[in-house]
Amino acid sequence: MQYLGTDPRKEYLKQGVMTASPAELIAMLYGACVKNLKLAVMAYEDSKDICTTNNYLIKAQRIVSELMNCLDMSIELSSQLIKVYEFMLIELRAANAKKDMSRVEPIISMLESMRDTWYSVAQQQRRSMVEGF
Repeated sequence: MQYLGTDPRKEYLKQGVMTASPAELIAMLYGACVKNLKLAVMAYEDSKDICTTNNYLIKAQRIVSELMNCLDMSIELSSQLIKVYEFMLIELRAANAKKDMSRVEPIISMLESMRDTWYSVAQQQRRSMVEGF
């Protein structure tokens, strides 16, 4: 029997994105980037699967590039963030070219810290909205 409906997991994820605040969306991007980097490290360390490692590293690079493209350069913090993102891209490209996963671990730590900060911002925003009612 063939399943004709939508995939419930994809629908749940789609709804989560559609109802997320801007802060939550940024945190989700950081989370997706961390996930792809961890999968890249696992693919390389577990089986030396260069193709899969490359694919995950490319996905992470695309997310970092998207984060760069979303910056509002009229905000002072953006000029600092763009330098951090540029550093990340340089390191991720080097890690991919040399298959040096030791370069990925510091990037994961940075992204996890940034993700956690944005999740905190999102939670504070939600609390403020609830208290405002």
